[in-house]
Amino acid sequence: MDFLCAYSAVNQGHCHPKIVAALCDQAQKLTLSSRAFYNDVFGRYAKFITEYFGYEMVLPMNTGAEAVETGIKLARKWGYLKKGIPKNKAIVVSCRNNFHGRTTTIISMSTDSDAREGFGPYMPCVGPVCPATGRSVDYNSIKDLEDAFEAHGPHIAAFLVEPIQGEAGIIVPDDGYLKKAYDLCKKHNILLIADEVQTGLARTGKLLCQEHDEVRADIVILGKALSGGVYPISAVLTSKDIMLCIKPGEHGSTYGGNPLGCAVAIAALEVIKEESLVEKAAVLGEKFRSALRKIDSPLIQTVRGKGLLNALVIDETKSDKTAWQLCLLLKSRGLLAKPTHKNIIRLAPVLSITEEELMQGVKIIEQALKDIINMKSDNIPGYLEDSKLNLPDQFCDD
Repeated sequence: MDFLCAYSAVNQGHCHPKIVAALCDQAQKLTLSSRAFYNDVFGRYAKFITEYFGYEMVLPMNTGAEAVETGIKLARKWGYLKKGIPKNKAIVVSCRNNFHGRTTTIISMSTDSDAREGFGPYMPCVGPVCPATGRSVDYNSIKDLEDAFEAHGPHIAAFLVEPIQGEAGIIVPDDGYLKKAYDLCKKHNILLIADEVQTGLARTGKLLCQEHDEVRADIVILGKALSGGVYPISAVLTSKDIMLCIKPGEHGSTYGGNPLGCAVAIAALEVIKEESLVEKAAVLGEKFRSALRKIDSPLIQTVRGKGLLNALVIDETKSDKTAWQLCLLLKSRGLLAKPTHKNIIRLAPVLSITEEELMQGVKIIEQALKDIINMKSDNIPGYLEDSKLNLPDQFCDD
C-alpha cells in the first residue's frame, strides 16, 4: 500500500488505465511540436484546464519547480509594468520552512540548510527574511507578513505560499490564514501565489487547497498529479492582466505544452471528476485521522492534516526507535511511508484507495507502533542495510 504517493503525484492511483491510454494514444500521433508551431491538442488543453479551474489563462511547463520559477517571473514583470516597482527592485516574499523546489532561485527562498548549503551565491530579493527587521516571516503568522508588507510593500510584487506546508511536515495553518494573507495582499497591491503542486488536485478534500479558505489566488501553481504520475507536467494559472505582462519570446520551454503532456493532463483531470476524488478525499480523510487518533501508543505525539494529506508526528523521546525505523517496519509489512523533518511521517495514500484498504493501513500502522517499542533495532527489516549506508533520516525528501 502506497502511503507516500510519490509526494502526491499519483493521486489518481498508479498507472491509471485512462491516463495511460491517453499517453499511449497520443504517443502514436504526435509527441512534440515545440511552441513554434500550433498543434491541435494544446488549444484543447488550454481551454479545458482554464475552464476547469476558472482562470483566464494557462502557461504550461514541465516540473513543479519550473512552474514556480515561472510564477516568480510573472509576478516580477507584473510588478514592474503594473505596480510601478523600480527596475530590479521587485521582491517576492515567502515563509520560513517553505519548500517550492530545488532550483537556484527557489533555494534562495529556502531556510533549509540541506537545500542551501554549498549552492550559493543566492538570488536577492526573494525569500522569507524581511530586510528591515532581519526576521523571517513565519508560516501562519499574519503579524510577520504585515510587518514585512508595511516595511517593503511598494517593492513587493508577490507573496508565494503553500496552503499547507508539505515538506515542513504537513503544517496546517489556522483556519482563515490564507484568506487574511490574501486580504493583506490586496491592501498592499501584492499578488498572492498559491503553490498547489502538492496540495492541489483533490489531495486535501478540495479541488485546490485554497478553497478551504474560499480564496482565489492571483497565480496558482500546479504539478505532480496534473499527469497522474505518468509524465512531467506543470501549469501556471492566472488572469490575462497578469499573464500578458510576458510577451511572446520572453519566456518558454521546449517541452512545455507538448501534445503528449496535454493529452495526459486532460485525462488526469477528467479522472478526478469522474471518480469524485475531491469528495472521497474529504470523507476518507476525516475517517483516517479519527482512526489514527484512536491508536493508543506513547509514540504518537500528534496527528494532523486535511483530506488525505496527513502527518503522524512521532515522539522519539518515548523510545530508542526513530520515525525512520518505524517506516522501515511499515515497509516490511506492506505499507510505504517516509519521514520528513526527522520525526514526522507523511501519510498521503492514493485517492483511489477504498475505505477498507485505508482501515487496513491503519491496522498495519497500529500494530507496527505496538511491536517496534520492544524490538531490537537489528531485527527491523532493512535497518542494518540502511545503517551501513549512513543516510540521514530525511534522505530523499522531495
